[in-house]
Amino acid sequence: VLDPASLGPALDGVHTAYYLVHLMSGPGDFEAQDRAAAAHFAAAARQAGVQRIIYLGGLGDDADPLLSAHLRSRHEVGEILRGSGVETIEFRAGMVIGAGSLSYRLMQSLTDRLPVMLCPAWLTTPTQPIAVEDVVAYLLAARILPAGASRCFEVGGPDVVTYAGLIREYARQRKLRRWLIFVPVLTPYLSGLWLALVTPATAEVGRHLIAGLKNATVVRDPSALDAFPIRPVGIAESIRRAITNTHA
Repeated sequence: VLDPASLGPALDGVHTAYYLVHLMSGPGDFEAQDRAAAAHFAAAARQAGVQRIIYLGGLGDDADPLLSAHLRSRHEVGEILRGSGVETIEFRAGMVIGAGSLSYRLMQSLTDRLPVMLCPAWLTTPTQPIAVEDVVAYLLAARILPAGASRCFEVGGPDVVTYAGLIREYARQRKLRRWLIFVPVLTPYLSGLWLALVTPATAEVGRHLIAGLKNATVVRDPSALDAFPIRPVGIAESIRRAITNTHA
């Protein structure tokens, strides 16, 4: 996607294209790279005659002046794709619980490795996670939506929890005894370094993710429940599935 010339052949003859790109883990200014990548893809899709783009972005309130760079970039990519003139179906999700989700892996690694956690204030932020199986179901169902204008759907499971609540539920199901001690002194920078020591993520990615965790990621528009027959499972079942798949 950062090589515009490569996109034409890839999109030749494509009716529906999925855009699941995020460049946060790469070097340099990820916002600028995401912006360029989305613009390249949007232009190539329009030129190739693609009929629909399906994009997975992130929850978060656009009106929030403190919206993190990570979430702001996710929303900007959606705007660029919609601006292409190609019908775009955007899904906005919070933490995806399951294999392949970096946010879930961070939570899993922290809980597995640290019996006592010094917890910053962002662990009390409300979030509405969704199981990876339900995200995939939404992405697949978007292929057969009737043609129309571009649309944006906010998706999440039925439970609104805090990140501390997710840690406690994961620990409960894994039969781990964990103590959470809340402190006000862990800055995003220090938290990112801390995450790099105990998780698979790099410090840079950890800092970007943590900056986004201070923003509430909850579904404010439930229209996805009217547009699709999908009924996402709750937190306990999402984590149970993720544990089963990870430790099978």
